[in-house]
Amino acid sequence: MDALTVTALIFAVSALMVHLLTTAIGIVRTLKPSRAPSRARWNAEPVTILRPVCGIDPFDETTLRTSFHLDHPNYEIIFCSDREHDPAVPLVRALMAAYPGIRSRLLIGDDRSTPNPKLNNLIKGWNAATTPWVIMADSNVLMPPTYIGEMFAAFRPGTGLVCSPPVGSHPDGAWAEMECAFLNTYQARWQLAADAIGFGFAQGKSMLWKKSDLDEAGGIGALALEIAEDAAATKIVRQRGLRVRLVDRPYAQPLGRKTAAQVWQRQVRWARLRRSTFIPYYMLEILTGSLAPALAAAYAGASFGLNPIASIAALWFVWYGAEAALAKSAGWHMTLASPAAWLARDLALPVLWIQGFMGNRFTWRGNEMTVATAGGKP
Repeated sequence: MDALTVTALIFAVSALMVHLLTTAIGIVRTLKPSRAPSRARWNAEPVTILRPVCGIDPFDETTLRTSFHLDHPNYEIIFCSDREHDPAVPLVRALMAAYPGIRSRLLIGDDRSTPNPKLNNLIKGWNAATTPWVIMADSNVLMPPTYIGEMFAAFRPGTGLVCSPPVGSHPDGAWAEMECAFLNTYQARWQLAADAIGFGFAQGKSMLWKKSDLDEAGGIGALALEIAEDAAATKIVRQRGLRVRLVDRPYAQPLGRKTAAQVWQRQVRWARLRRSTFIPYYMLEILTGSLAPALAAAYAGASFGLNPIASIAALWFVWYGAEAALAKSAGWHMTLASPAAWLARDLALPVLWIQGFMGNRFTWRGNEMTVATAGGKP
Protein backbone atom coordinates (compact mmCIF):
# COMPACT_ATOMS: atom_id res chain seq x y z
CA MET A 1 0.00 0.00 0.00
CA ASP A 2 1.62 3.25 -1.14
CA ALA A 3 1.84 6.46 0.87
CA LEU A 4 -0.91 8.19 -1.13
CA THR A 5 -3.34 5.35 -0.42
CA VAL A 6 -2.49 5.44 3.29
CA THR A 7 -2.98 9.21 3.34
CA ALA A 8 -6.33 8.93 1.55
CA LEU A 9 -7.51 6.21 3.92
CA ILE A 10 -6.47 8.13 7.03
CA PHE A 11 -8.13 11.29 5.75
CA ALA A 12 -11.41 9.55 4.85
CA VAL A 13 -11.63 7.75 8.20
CA SER A 14 -10.61 10.84 10.18
CA ALA A 15 -13.11 13.08 8.39
CA LEU A 16 -15.90 10.58 8.98
CA MET A 17 -14.98 10.26 12.67
CA VAL A 18 -14.97 14.04 13.12
CA HIS A 19 -18.34 14.23 11.37
CA LEU A 20 -19.79 11.56 13.65
CA LEU A 21 -18.32 13.27 16.72
CA THR A 22 -19.79 16.69 15.85
CA THR A 23 -23.11 15.02 15.10
CA ALA A 24 -23.08 13.23 18.45
CA ILE A 25 -22.32 16.52 20.21
CA GLY A 26 -25.27 18.12 18.45
CA ILE A 27 -27.57 15.28 19.47
CA VAL A 28 -26.47 15.45 23.11
CA ARG A 29 -26.79 19.24 23.19
CA THR A 30 -30.25 19.38 21.66
CA LEU A 31 -31.58 16.54 23.82
CA LYS A 32 -30.48 18.16 27.09
CA PRO A 33 -33.28 19.11 29.48
CA SER A 34 -33.76 22.86 29.63
CA ARG A 35 -31.47 24.53 32.17
CA ALA A 36 -33.84 27.29 33.23
CA PRO A 37 -32.39 29.63 35.86
CA SER A 38 -34.05 29.87 39.23
CA ARG A 39 -37.38 31.66 39.24
CA ALA A 40 -36.08 34.18 41.80
CA ARG A 41 -33.15 35.20 39.62
CA TRP A 42 -35.25 35.10 36.47
CA ASN A 43 -37.77 37.53 37.95
CA ALA A 44 -35.00 39.79 39.23
CA GLU A 45 -33.34 40.32 35.84
CA PRO A 46 -34.87 43.09 33.74
CA VAL A 47 -34.14 42.63 30.05
CA THR A 48 -34.46 44.79 26.95
CA ILE A 49 -34.98 43.08 23.60
CA LEU A 50 -33.82 45.08 20.59
CA ARG A 51 -35.44 44.04 17.32
CA PRO A 52 -34.26 45.92 14.22
CA VAL A 53 -36.70 45.95 11.32
CA CYS A 54 -36.01 46.71 7.67
CA GLY A 55 -38.55 45.83 5.02
CA ILE A 56 -41.08 43.02 5.25
CA ASP A 57 -40.43 39.30 4.92
CA PRO A 58 -43.26 36.74 4.63
CA PHE A 59 -43.04 35.51 8.24
CA ASP A 60 -42.32 38.85 9.95
CA GLU A 61 -45.77 39.16 11.47
CA THR A 62 -45.36 35.72 13.04
CA THR A 63 -41.79 36.15 14.25
CA LEU A 64 -42.27 39.67 15.62
CA ARG A 65 -45.46 38.62 17.40
CA THR A 66 -43.51 36.00 19.36
CA SER A 67 -41.73 38.91 21.10
CA PHE A 68 -44.96 39.54 23.01
CA HIS A 69 -45.47 35.96 24.22
CA LEU A 70 -42.33 35.42 26.29
CA ASP A 71 -42.52 33.76 29.69
CA HIS A 72 -40.62 36.48 31.52
CA PRO A 73 -42.20 39.06 33.82
CA ASN A 74 -39.75 41.91 33.39
CA TYR A 75 -38.82 42.76 29.83
CA GLU A 76 -39.23 45.56 27.33
CA ILE A 77 -39.14 45.39 23.54
CA ILE A 78 -37.53 48.20 21.56
CA PHE A 79 -38.15 48.01 17.82
CA CYS A 80 -35.71 49.98 15.68
CA SER A 81 -36.27 51.33 12.18
CA ASP A 82 -34.07 53.69 10.24
CA ARG A 83 -37.01 55.40 8.50
CA GLU A 84 -40.62 56.27 9.19
CA HIS A 85 -41.86 54.91 5.87
CA ASP A 86 -40.28 51.47 6.16
CA PRO A 87 -42.91 48.80 5.30
CA ALA A 88 -42.32 47.14 8.69
CA VAL A 89 -43.33 50.21 10.71
CA PRO A 90 -47.15 49.79 10.36
CA LEU A 91 -46.83 46.12 11.33
CA VAL A 92 -44.79 46.97 14.41
CA ARG A 93 -47.26 49.64 15.49
CA ALA A 94 -50.18 47.25 15.02
CA LEU A 95 -48.48 44.59 17.16
CA MET A 96 -47.66 47.10 19.89
CA ALA A 97 -51.29 48.23 19.95
CA ALA A 98 -52.46 44.60 20.15
CA TYR A 99 -50.37 43.94 23.28
CA PRO A 100 -50.72 47.01 25.52
CA GLY A 101 -49.74 44.97 28.57
CA ILE A 102 -46.21 44.39 27.24
CA ARG A 103 -43.81 47.31 27.45
CA SER A 104 -42.70 48.17 23.94
CA ARG A 105 -41.68 51.14 21.89
CA LEU A 106 -40.57 51.96 18.37
CA LEU A 107 -37.54 54.15 17.75
CA ILE A 108 -37.03 55.69 14.32
CA GLY A 109 -33.84 57.39 13.23
CA ASP A 110 -31.14 57.18 10.60
CA ASP A 111 -27.77 56.91 12.34
CA ARG A 112 -24.93 56.29 9.88
CA SER A 113 -21.98 56.32 12.25
CA THR A 114 -20.69 52.90 11.12
CA PRO A 115 -20.47 51.06 7.77
CA ASN A 116 -22.89 48.40 9.08
CA PRO A 117 -26.58 49.30 8.39
CA LYS A 118 -27.95 46.79 10.89
CA LEU A 119 -25.65 48.07 13.61
CA ASN A 120 -26.59 51.67 12.78
CA ASN A 121 -30.24 50.72 13.23
CA LEU A 122 -29.52 49.19 16.65
CA ILE A 123 -27.46 52.04 18.11
CA LYS A 124 -30.47 54.15 19.14
CA GLY A 125 -32.05 51.15 20.83
CA TRP A 126 -28.88 50.28 22.73
CA ASN A 127 -28.52 53.86 23.94
CA ALA A 128 -32.17 53.93 25.03
CA ALA A 129 -31.99 50.64 26.94
CA THR A 130 -31.76 51.12 30.71
CA THR A 131 -31.74 47.46 31.82
CA PRO A 132 -28.55 45.60 32.82
CA TRP A 133 -29.24 42.92 30.19
CA VAL A 134 -29.88 43.47 26.48
CA ILE A 135 -30.81 40.96 23.79
CA MET A 136 -30.27 41.84 20.14
CA ALA A 137 -32.59 39.66 18.05
CA ASP A 138 -33.14 39.77 14.31
CA SER A 139 -36.69 40.27 13.10
CA ASN A 140 -36.84 36.76 11.59
CA VAL A 141 -36.07 34.89 14.84
CA LEU A 142 -38.99 32.76 16.01
CA MET A 143 -38.87 33.11 19.81
CA PRO A 144 -40.28 30.30 21.97
CA PRO A 145 -41.93 31.38 25.25
CA THR A 146 -38.82 30.16 27.12
CA TYR A 147 -36.49 32.28 24.96
CA ILE A 148 -35.22 34.65 27.67
CA GLY A 149 -34.88 31.94 30.31
CA GLU A 150 -32.88 29.71 27.96
CA MET A 151 -30.55 32.57 27.10
CA PHE A 152 -29.98 33.28 30.80
CA ALA A 153 -29.40 29.58 31.50
CA ALA A 154 -26.43 29.60 29.11
CA PHE A 155 -24.89 32.69 30.76
CA ARG A 156 -22.72 30.77 33.21
CA PRO A 157 -19.58 32.02 34.99
CA GLY A 158 -16.90 33.11 32.53
CA THR A 159 -19.44 33.99 29.86
CA GLY A 160 -19.32 37.26 27.97
CA LEU A 161 -22.06 36.66 25.42
CA VAL A 162 -24.82 34.11 24.70
CA CYS A 163 -25.95 33.49 21.13
CA SER A 164 -27.99 31.15 18.99
CA PRO A 165 -27.29 30.15 15.41
CA PRO A 166 -30.37 30.10 13.17
CA VAL A 167 -32.13 26.84 12.36
CA GLY A 168 -34.11 26.88 9.13
CA SER A 169 -37.80 25.98 9.36
CA HIS A 170 -40.90 26.14 7.15
CA PRO A 171 -39.01 25.84 3.83
CA ASP A 172 -41.05 26.09 0.64
CA GLY A 173 -39.37 24.65 -2.44
CA ALA A 174 -36.06 23.10 -3.36
CA TRP A 175 -33.91 26.16 -2.73
CA ALA A 176 -35.33 26.71 0.74
CA GLU A 177 -34.56 23.02 1.40
CA MET A 178 -31.00 23.78 0.32
CA GLU A 179 -30.83 26.67 2.77
CA CYS A 180 -32.02 24.36 5.55
CA ALA A 181 -29.22 21.99 4.58
CA PHE A 182 -26.68 24.77 5.09
CA LEU A 183 -28.17 26.19 8.28
CA ASN A 184 -29.12 23.11 10.26
CA THR A 185 -27.08 19.94 10.11
CA TYR A 186 -24.04 21.77 8.74
CA GLN A 187 -23.54 25.25 10.21
CA ALA A 188 -25.51 24.79 13.46
CA ARG A 189 -23.84 21.41 14.01
CA TRP A 190 -20.34 22.86 13.68
CA GLN A 191 -21.18 25.83 15.89
CA LEU A 192 -22.58 23.63 18.66
CA ALA A 193 -19.49 21.42 18.46
CA ALA A 194 -17.12 24.40 18.64
CA ASP A 195 -19.02 25.74 21.64
CA ALA A 196 -18.80 22.35 23.36
CA ILE A 197 -14.99 22.54 23.37
CA GLY A 198 -14.98 26.14 24.62
CA PHE A 199 -14.52 27.82 21.26
CA GLY A 200 -17.93 29.30 20.56
CA PHE A 201 -18.46 31.93 17.88
CA ALA A 202 -21.04 34.71 18.12
CA GLN A 203 -24.01 34.69 15.78
CA GLY A 204 -25.89 37.92 15.22
CA LYS A 205 -29.35 36.34 15.08
CA SER A 206 -29.72 36.36 18.89
CA MET A 207 -27.17 37.91 21.25
CA LEU A 208 -27.59 38.32 25.02
CA TRP A 209 -25.22 40.91 26.48
CA LYS A 210 -24.60 42.09 29.98
CA LYS A 211 -24.81 45.74 28.96
CA SER A 212 -21.94 46.88 31.15
CA ASP A 213 -19.58 44.35 29.52
CA LEU A 214 -20.00 45.79 26.04
CA ASP A 215 -20.06 49.37 27.34
CA GLU A 216 -16.71 48.78 29.05
CA ALA A 217 -15.32 47.48 25.74
CA GLY A 218 -16.26 50.70 23.95
CA GLY A 219 -20.02 50.45 23.64
CA ILE A 220 -22.09 49.21 20.76
CA GLY A 221 -19.87 51.13 18.34
CA ALA A 222 -17.09 48.65 19.09
CA LEU A 223 -19.05 46.08 17.10
CA ALA A 224 -18.18 48.09 13.97
CA LEU A 225 -14.51 47.15 14.26
CA GLU A 226 -15.40 44.25 11.95
CA ILE A 227 -17.87 44.50 9.08
CA ALA A 228 -19.84 41.65 10.70
CA GLU A 229 -20.98 42.61 14.19
CA ASP A 230 -20.95 38.98 15.34
CA ALA A 231 -17.29 38.58 14.34
CA ALA A 232 -16.44 41.75 16.26
CA ALA A 233 -18.44 40.46 19.23
CA THR A 234 -16.50 37.18 19.25
CA LYS A 235 -13.16 39.00 19.28
CA ILE A 236 -14.24 41.50 21.95
CA VAL A 237 -15.43 38.74 24.27
CA ARG A 238 -12.30 36.64 23.82
CA GLN A 239 -10.03 39.64 24.35
CA ARG A 240 -11.70 40.13 27.72
CA GLY A 241 -10.88 36.55 28.70
CA LEU A 242 -14.51 35.45 28.47
CA ARG A 243 -16.37 32.92 26.34
CA VAL A 244 -19.12 33.07 23.78
CA ARG A 245 -21.66 30.38 24.61
CA LEU A 246 -24.57 29.01 22.61
CA VAL A 247 -27.99 27.91 23.77
CA ASP A 248 -28.44 24.14 23.58
CA ARG A 249 -31.43 24.31 21.25
CA PRO A 250 -30.98 26.98 18.57
CA TYR A 251 -33.98 29.08 17.55
CA ALA A 252 -35.89 28.71 14.32
CA GLN A 253 -35.84 31.06 11.37
CA PRO A 254 -38.83 30.48 9.06
CA LEU A 255 -37.65 30.51 5.46
CA GLY A 256 -40.65 30.30 3.16
CA ARG A 257 -39.89 30.28 -0.56
CA LYS A 258 -36.35 31.08 -1.69
CA THR A 259 -34.79 31.53 -5.10
CA ALA A 260 -31.46 30.06 -6.10
CA ALA A 261 -29.97 33.57 -6.22
CA GLN A 262 -31.17 34.43 -2.70
CA VAL A 263 -29.70 31.27 -1.18
CA TRP A 264 -26.41 31.45 -3.05
CA GLN A 265 -25.87 35.17 -2.50
CA ARG A 266 -26.49 34.78 1.23
CA GLN A 267 -24.03 31.90 1.49
CA VAL A 268 -21.42 33.81 -0.55
CA ARG A 269 -21.91 36.84 1.71
CA TRP A 270 -21.36 34.77 4.83
CA ALA A 271 -18.38 33.00 3.23
CA ARG A 272 -16.70 36.31 2.42
CA LEU A 273 -17.37 37.61 5.91
CA ARG A 274 -15.85 34.48 7.47
CA ARG A 275 -12.86 34.66 5.14
CA SER A 276 -12.33 38.31 6.05
CA THR A 277 -12.72 37.94 9.81
CA PHE A 278 -11.47 34.42 10.62
CA ILE A 279 -9.21 33.42 7.73
CA PRO A 280 -7.37 30.50 9.49
CA TYR A 281 -10.66 28.72 10.17
CA TYR A 282 -12.05 29.58 6.75
CA MET A 283 -9.10 27.84 5.10
CA LEU A 284 -10.20 24.57 6.73
CA GLU A 285 -13.81 24.80 5.56
CA ILE A 286 -12.96 23.12 2.26
CA LEU A 287 -12.49 19.89 4.25
CA THR A 288 -15.77 19.98 6.19
CA GLY A 289 -18.13 18.57 3.56
CA SER A 290 -18.44 14.98 2.41
CA LEU A 291 -17.01 15.37 -1.10
CA ALA A 292 -13.29 15.25 -0.29
CA PRO A 293 -13.67 12.30 2.15
CA ALA A 294 -15.78 10.43 -0.41
CA LEU A 295 -13.15 10.86 -3.12
CA ALA A 296 -10.45 9.79 -0.68
CA ALA A 297 -12.50 6.71 0.27
CA ALA A 298 -12.94 5.82 -3.41
CA TYR A 299 -9.20 6.08 -4.04
CA ALA A 300 -8.24 4.10 -0.94
CA GLY A 301 -10.95 1.51 -1.54
CA ALA A 302 -9.76 0.88 -5.09
CA SER A 303 -6.38 -0.15 -3.68
CA PHE A 304 -8.20 -2.92 -1.79
CA GLY A 305 -10.14 -4.00 -4.85
CA LEU A 306 -13.35 -2.24 -3.84
CA ASN A 307 -15.62 -0.58 -6.36
CA PRO A 308 -15.07 3.22 -6.04
CA ILE A 309 -18.80 3.90 -6.41
CA ALA A 310 -19.53 1.45 -3.60
CA SER A 311 -16.95 3.14 -1.37
CA ILE A 312 -18.48 6.56 -1.99
CA ALA A 313 -22.01 5.23 -1.42
CA ALA A 314 -20.99 3.58 1.85
CA LEU A 315 -19.38 6.74 3.21
CA TRP A 316 -22.33 8.88 2.18
CA PHE A 317 -24.77 6.41 3.76
CA VAL A 318 -23.05 6.73 7.14
CA TRP A 319 -22.43 10.48 6.73
CA TYR A 320 -26.00 11.46 5.90
CA GLY A 321 -27.46 8.83 8.21
CA ALA A 322 -25.75 10.69 11.04
CA GLU A 323 -27.18 14.01 9.83
CA ALA A 324 -30.64 12.45 9.70
CA ALA A 325 -30.23 11.23 13.29
CA LEU A 326 -29.28 14.75 14.39
CA ALA A 327 -32.17 16.40 12.55
CA LYS A 328 -34.66 13.91 13.98
CA SER A 329 -33.40 14.12 17.56
CA ALA A 330 -33.23 17.92 17.49
CA GLY A 331 -36.66 18.28 15.92
CA TRP A 332 -35.21 20.16 12.95
CA HIS A 333 -36.83 20.16 9.53
CA MET A 334 -36.33 16.91 7.63
CA THR A 335 -38.18 15.28 4.74
CA LEU A 336 -37.39 12.53 2.25
CA ALA A 337 -35.80 15.27 0.13
CA SER A 338 -33.35 16.31 2.86
CA PRO A 339 -30.56 13.80 2.02
CA ALA A 340 -30.55 15.08 -1.56
CA ALA A 341 -30.31 18.65 -0.25
CA TRP A 342 -27.44 17.68 2.06
CA LEU A 343 -25.58 16.05 -0.83
CA ALA A 344 -26.19 19.07 -3.09
CA ARG A 345 -24.88 21.33 -0.32
CA ASP A 346 -21.67 19.31 0.02
CA LEU A 347 -21.13 19.26 -3.74
CA ALA A 348 -21.54 23.05 -3.75
CA LEU A 349 -19.23 23.70 -0.79
CA PRO A 350 -15.94 23.73 -2.78
CA VAL A 351 -17.43 26.23 -5.25
CA LEU A 352 -18.74 28.35 -2.39
CA TRP A 353 -15.34 28.22 -0.68
CA ILE A 354 -13.65 29.51 -3.84
CA GLN A 355 -16.32 32.19 -4.24
CA GLY A 356 -15.43 33.40 -0.77
CA PHE A 357 -12.03 34.45 -2.12
CA MET A 358 -13.32 35.96 -5.37
CA GLY A 359 -14.29 39.42 -4.25
CA ASN A 360 -15.08 41.57 -1.25
CA ARG A 361 -18.44 43.03 -2.17
CA PHE A 362 -21.95 41.86 -1.28
CA THR A 363 -25.47 43.25 -0.93
CA TRP A 364 -27.46 43.20 2.32
CA ARG A 365 -31.10 44.36 2.16
CA GLY A 366 -30.34 46.72 -0.69
CA ASN A 367 -27.13 48.10 0.83
CA GLU A 368 -23.92 47.63 -1.15
CA MET A 369 -21.19 46.62 1.28
CA THR A 370 -17.64 45.33 1.24
CA VAL A 371 -15.82 43.08 3.69
CA ALA A 372 -12.95 45.57 3.62
CA THR A 373 -15.18 48.25 5.15
CA ALA A 374 -14.77 48.21 8.91
CA GLY A 375 -13.10 50.08 11.68
CA GLY A 376 -15.97 52.22 12.91
CA LYS A 377 -14.90 53.99 16.07
CA PRO A 378 -16.32 52.78 19.37
